[in-house]
Amino acid sequence: MVERIPQQNGSGGGRPRGAAVLGAGMIAAVHRRAALVAGAEVTGVLASNPERSREVARQWRTTGYRDLEQVLIDERVDVVHICTPNASHAEYAEAALRAGKHVVCEKPLGVSPAQAQRMAELAASSGLVATVPFVYRYHPIVRELRARLRDGELGDRLLLIHGSYLQDWMLSPDSSSWRVFPESGGPSRAFADIGSHWCDLVEWITGDPFTELTAATSVAVPDRPSTGGPSFGAAGSGARSQVRTEDSAALLLRTESGVLASTTISQVAAGRKNRLWFELDGSTGSAVFDQEAPESIWFGGPEESRIVVRDNGSGSAEQRRLSHLPAGHAQGYAQCFEDFVADTYAAIDGGTPEGLPGFADGLRSARVVDAVLRSVHEGAWTKVER
Repeated sequence: MVERIPQQNGSGGGRPRGAAVLGAGMIAAVHRRAALVAGAEVTGVLASNPERSREVARQWRTTGYRDLEQVLIDERVDVVHICTPNASHAEYAEAALRAGKHVVCEKPLGVSPAQAQRMAELAASSGLVATVPFVYRYHPIVRELRARLRDGELGDRLLLIHGSYLQDWMLSPDSSSWRVFPESGGPSRAFADIGSHWCDLVEWITGDPFTELTAATSVAVPDRPSTGGPSFGAAGSGARSQVRTEDSAALLLRTESGVLASTTISQVAAGRKNRLWFELDGSTGSAVFDQEAPESIWFGGPEESRIVVRDNGSGSAEQRRLSHLPAGHAQGYAQCFEDFVADTYAAIDGGTPEGLPGFADGLRSARVVDAVLRSVHEGAWTKVER
């Protein structure tokens, strides 16, 4: 492995920032687009094998890397975007950091808290920028909700937090993916994949971390095809294998300040495509955010309720910063991802963007996932490690 001196301030030398993408699936394409929008040159792609790398490289009009070593010795590469199956995240991220590359790593950061802690410690000691795309933080209206909560709009304290994150892409018994199997996806599926987003978003908005929880999980389909198709609904193929990761999870949680919370997580909820939803009930008012209707917040009061819509000309500074289109022109997930990558690159250049999720947040998420698994195994309230 070639060691490189970490680059603290962008690419240097006046050339465009170079971004290499590891992985060639749906989320890799999202990373590629966000990198291009942020002004980077996508130097190449590393897929599951050299032939696949060349195929995707032709589509993306870039280089197809033969292996990780070729990525890391490429002097054009300043930042590595890791969009591969979960079990490879630790190996790839650690190699990239040791080679002096900044890293954007898909969650889960590692498939165990020990892996995630090792990665977070390496990132911290390297002086490099290492981020995790908890991108729902980047909805402008989420920033507005966070600001209003801190300004006391819901009262002097929260009384209850509740919500869900529901999808249906695993509803068919013939749907499958590498995410299904612990060897490639890790010991948790639905919760690690989408429940982690719900918990990160609620914790970040409230500033009140979950300290303990009790959880139950279920498997709706006992066996699935052993070879998965593309994510979000494609049928798998091959012999069927036993499913050992959850389709659904239900949690009760308690925050550091003692607020009770609940959430339901499922990838087999018919008709629900990507419904991350939560309600914060405060001492004088409530607020609801729905990711499938991301341009507004519902605010509830004892005498009247109202809807506040995103407006680039009013509200909090962060709402205005992230509102790229005039009010009434809908922004969504793609813009969230683009803003997250732009903030990552700004941090590489020495900036300190508000709310940028790093490897420490990835470690935090890994510890919440671990607490869920331990609670399911033990059938009891379980502490979330800090």
